[in-house]
Amino acid sequence: MVDVSIDGRVLKGEQTRGAILARAADLASTEGLEGLSIGRLATELGISKSGVFTHFGSKEELQLATVRKAAEVFRQHVVEPALAAPRGLRRLRALIEAWQRYQRGLVFPGGCFFDSTMAEFDARPGRVRDAIASSQRDWSAFLERCVGQARDLGELDGTTDVAQLAFELDAVCRTASIYAVLYDDPSIYERAARAVDTRLVAASV
Repeated sequence: MVDVSIDGRVLKGEQTRGAILARAADLASTEGLEGLSIGRLATELGISKSGVFTHFGSKEELQLATVRKAAEVFRQHVVEPALAAPRGLRRLRALIEAWQRYQRGLVFPGGCFFDSTMAEFDARPGRVRDAIASSQRDWSAFLERCVGQARDLGELDGTTDVAQLAFELDAVCRTASIYAVLYDDPSIYERAARAVDTRLVAASV
């Protein structure tokens, strides 16, 4: 009976923490990580300030946990679908398509969480910037790995500069995401898709 009670409290605590972080990530995508406050989250979710504070302890810890939550959401929507595709050009295309679906679908109401928070923290040294930078390095490394696998399998030209091509693909899709939200113009996603396809076709054997 005691174990059941403890398990129930743990589960409820995890659910509450998950709800707090989901709302925090949504807010940060539109108002920035600095816009987060324990009081506001408590009010919006109908829980006590002490309930929120218990999970995080400080605003910075809340921000760091929010970055981790956003990275988890990104992985679920972008990386995991790509991993279901065979290695090589099919996986690379699946990755870009999943990323563009994530962008188009506005998984976060303010657009890509990381587009927003990178602009907010890029010139502000500290643990939060380090966490954002780390998540983006992981993303860049995975994108490069997918490009490299396609080259090594002979599906891309053997002289392809893996880091350069990955950079170009990232730049096209990220720029489209920013401008599509800023201008409220979904047609920009189509331009990005065509640009990506043109670049991959040019690099293909």
